[in-house]
Amino acid sequence: MNEQNTPSYYAIIPSSVRYCEELKYAERLLYGEITALAGKEGFCFATNKYFAELYHVIPGTISRWISHLEDLEFVNIDIIKDEKNQILERRIYINDIHRDFMTNTYKQNEQYPYKQNKQYPMSRIAQYNNINNRIDRFFNYIIKKEKQNPENFTKDEEIEFRRLLEKIEFNYTEELIKIFTKENIEKLKIIIYALKELFVSSKKQLISKAKRDNLLFLYDNCKNIQKEYQGTIKEINNFFEYYYISLIRDLEKS
Repeated sequence: MNEQNTPSYYAIIPSSVRYCEELKYAERLLYGEITALAGKEGFCFATNKYFAELYHVIPGTISRWISHLEDLEFVNIDIIKDEKNQILERRIYINDIHRDFMTNTYKQNEQYPYKQNKQYPMSRIAQYNNINNRIDRFFNYIIKKEKQNPENFTKDEEIEFRRLLEKIEFNYTEELIKIFTKENIEKLKIIIYALKELFVSSKKQLISKAKRDNLLFLYDNCKNIQKEYQGTIKEINNFFEYYYISLIRDLEKS
C-alpha cells in the first residue's frame, strides 16, 4: 500500500478540533487530512515529506503541526522500529472520533473510541468549555431569540432551521422552558445544537429522518453509557461530540 493512494473522499474535522482556539487553521486542516488517509488499518502512515508537498511547506513545519496535535491529545503517534532500532514507519492514530463516522474504513468495535490513562490537560478543558459556550449562545438565540447570531445564519437558513424544529416538535418558547428541569434544558440544548451541526454539514439530508422520540431516546442512551464508562479508560469526556456522532450513525442506519 502506498501513501500516495487516493485518500477517503471525506475528511472528518469534529467540532472539538474546528473550534479549538489553540490550533492554527492549517493544523485543523491537517487533522482532517489525517482522517482521510487513515484507511482500513485505522491509522495514517504518511510522512512529513508527503504532507509538506501537499501543503507547500517544509517538513519541519509539518512536524511541528503534528506534534501540536499530539500535545493536545487529538492524535496518538506510534513509531515502528526494526531490531536495529531504526525507524520503519510512523503511525498516526485519530484520538477524537468514531472511526466509522463517515465511512466504514476505520476499524472500531467499541461504542466509544477514547482510550486514555490520564486526565485532559487544561487546554482540552478550555476547549470543551468553548463548545459548551457555543451551545448556550445558540440556544439563547433560537429559543430566547436573543439578537446575537452566533452561527451567522442567513435569514433563509434561520427560517429553514426553525421550520425543522417545528416539524420535529422542538420549537419550544422561552416561556415554556421555564417549567423545565435543569437536566431537561441541558438535553434540549444538546439536541438542538446537534441538529444545527447536522443542518450545516454535508450530511444535511439525514435531518429528514430525525424523529422527536428517537432524538430523546438516543440522548438518554448516550447519557447512560457515559455514566457506565465514568472513571474507566473509555470515559466519555466530550458528551456533545459523542451524542452528535451517535446521532449520525443512528440516522444513517434508519
